[in-house]
Amino acid sequence: MDYLKEIVEKLRAKKSVFLTGGAGVGKTTMTKNIIKIYEEDAKKVAKLASTGMAATLIGGQTLHSFLDLGIAGSLGELEKNGKLGVSKKTKKLISSMDLIVIDEISMVSDVLLDMIELRLKQAQYRGSVLVVGDFLQLPPIVRGYGEVRFAFEGASWERFAFETFELTHIYRTDDRDFIELLAHIRDGFIDEEIHNNLNEYIKLLPQDLSQFTFLFGKNNSASLHNKNQLAFVESGLFVKEAQIIKHAKSVNDSEIERFMDDARIESALELKIGVPVLFTRNSWNYFNGERGVVVNIDATYVYVQKRDGVIIKLEAVAQSKEVWREKSVGGKKEVLQESLFSIYQYPIKLSYAITIHKSQGMSIEDLIIETNEIFAPSQFYVAISRSSNPKRLTLIAPKKQWRDIVFVNQKALNFTKGL
Repeated sequence: MDYLKEIVEKLRAKKSVFLTGGAGVGKTTMTKNIIKIYEEDAKKVAKLASTGMAATLIGGQTLHSFLDLGIAGSLGELEKNGKLGVSKKTKKLISSMDLIVIDEISMVSDVLLDMIELRLKQAQYRGSVLVVGDFLQLPPIVRGYGEVRFAFEGASWERFAFETFELTHIYRTDDRDFIELLAHIRDGFIDEEIHNNLNEYIKLLPQDLSQFTFLFGKNNSASLHNKNQLAFVESGLFVKEAQIIKHAKSVNDSEIERFMDDARIESALELKIGVPVLFTRNSWNYFNGERGVVVNIDATYVYVQKRDGVIIKLEAVAQSKEVWREKSVGGKKEVLQESLFSIYQYPIKLSYAITIHKSQGMSIEDLIIETNEIFAPSQFYVAISRSSNPKRLTLIAPKKQWRDIVFVNQKALNFTKGL
């Protein structure tokens, strides 16, 4: 089925669309293609997400910044903070858009969707809304010990009347047995057969850990492993500092730091000749999560040899924080996209370890998962579905039962099953 054509037709007919599917089915690629079609047609697209990291993956901004929600977590807080009404500037900004894309909708709570709906009504928004994501992946972030409430639980979800498109073909791997296992893990289903199947991936760790990427649940575990492994490599240390160019005077350093963390950009990239690295973005000659080895470093380039022997001559590439702003052009006010700042850095990171959260969107061939750092619903599914080669997948023996690791939020499962 030509979903791309069908989705664009629905959006052009001013219908709201929900694009979903499990990990590795091409949701991001489909989303980027939809955005490309709109932008090639000179249409304005707001690319939004609830978190900074999700926003950087589609080159956009957060919902809170675009919709001027401040730090409010609900309509009540919005009122308390004096932001219940919409400013003229924000109203013009929203109403000038042709398409609003909200990525990682699973991380949007019901109250945040209520605030989104309010702003769109206040701005008399006439464009289309595309929401993208999988409710059986990352849930909304909850303050304290509050209950997780998903976007689909609020009345505003019904009022958007989303037309659902579910992608099902997994591109990350073609191993049929593994694809079937992933489907069960996504549903949080575990029986004796799946239990035994997962146990088959528990293997002795190799002597040389540098051949594999560890997936950890915690930041400090990943940082420590990277540091320790880098110390084993005897060649000289090269440090590539990120180059930051500010395009707007209003930009502060904490905003740049937050963006770099979200976008997986190292402020000081530590490398040695001989170290393994992962590419952190897609290009015509490498993909996000692909592995290589640094074979040479000079003042301008880092040379990375991939598995197939091809050497990539990498230079620092720019990643910019883009926002929509009202600007004066020839005496006339127009809403235009503007870069606040650009950061130049090599699109690689040490491949020894990465957190599950930061591995979003990656396809990794040589994987070791630290199962004892799995603490959230669907977290194990996000981790294991990064694997593009099950034969090169190792699970560290869990101290708990598999059913305590392979678990999902029941509300998310019921909703997804009912689509």
